[in-house]
Amino acid sequence: MPIALWALTISAFAIGTTEFVIMGLLPEVAVNLGVTLSAAGLLVTGYALGVFVGAPLITATTGKLPRKTLLVSLMVIFVIGNLGCALAPDYATLMIARVIASFAHGAFFGVGSVVATSLVAKDKQASAIALMFTGLTVANVLGVPFGTWLGQAYGWRATFWAVSVIGLVALLATAWLVPKSDSKQEADFGHELRVLARPQVMLGLLMTVLGFGGVFTAFTYIAPILTDISGFPAAAVSPILLLFGVGLVIGNLLGGKFADKYLMPTLMISLALLAAVLVLFSWTSQFRIAAVITVGLLGMAAFATVPPLQMRVLEKATGAPNLSSSANIAAFNLGNALGAWLGGVTIDHGPGLHAVSWVAALVTASGLAVAAISWQLDRRQAARRNSMAAEAC
Repeated sequence: MPIALWALTISAFAIGTTEFVIMGLLPEVAVNLGVTLSAAGLLVTGYALGVFVGAPLITATTGKLPRKTLLVSLMVIFVIGNLGCALAPDYATLMIARVIASFAHGAFFGVGSVVATSLVAKDKQASAIALMFTGLTVANVLGVPFGTWLGQAYGWRATFWAVSVIGLVALLATAWLVPKSDSKQEADFGHELRVLARPQVMLGLLMTVLGFGGVFTAFTYIAPILTDISGFPAAAVSPILLLFGVGLVIGNLLGGKFADKYLMPTLMISLALLAAVLVLFSWTSQFRIAAVITVGLLGMAAFATVPPLQMRVLEKATGAPNLSSSANIAAFNLGNALGAWLGGVTIDHGPGLHAVSWVAALVTASGLAVAAISWQLDRRQAARRNSMAAEAC
């Protein structure tokens, strides 16, 4: 794989760390800032909504910038946002800083996905996207467990100082390793909007929102699930999250490998497995050993869906690579936001923490249903084309 892909991977590691590490620190943030656990969970929702808004907005307003210039600029925004988190004196300031950092997220992965696919042959494009997203998965293997430990030992602000340093390293790597190009994106935003409105593209975005949304319905509250239901001490959360991260790496690479050859079957199977693991977790979370094993399986199932979900939208949005790629990253994060909110509602106004995994499974199952509808439309269109070809002969 080209070395430029590794620059994207390093940046993805930094972004993934700041996105996911907050889940392991929710109890500490809630106590320190004097807010409820569900209010702290809204920091996940706020970040995700920032990605949802920022991804298409930044893509639309920076269409004439060279992609490398845009990627470097986005990492500058990322560093500024995380410095704001580290310095935040109260909950409102922390929320604002999280949203600022999130603005870099969606556009970076959207443009980065386009760059990644342009660097390799067509039959390696899903694998190239998977390699970039490996940065997210490695963030969960190394960044999130270390950040959780750091925040528990030295205060949650220390974690964001560390993330700011990682972001600076990622910025320099992007500036150094991504090749220069004088060509601009020259995106026709009106045309890309029309492509985005295609029924199959919209279905692809919806299956991303719902299919992946189930992950954050449960994972946002993974720390209290492990401590309050499984009975682990707070210090055990970090090493358990390490196992989750290992699962993410495996699932992401497998998802990319199989999506290159069997896109829709891989998408359907990965969503079905994710829903099944979430159902399983609602039972295994009551038993320590079983809970730990299931957390690893959850990581594997969750990120096995990412490459095929991203490739499905890119495949159906021919002619609109910039906006469609960013829009799907926005869709991932809208799912994250809705999932975090839905998990909080389940805890505060529903059956409680023990039912969060069941609700998460239902969300992912609805995404699987959308994927089945979309695949059926593919088959009908193919049959219609075959029929017209036969009549022409």
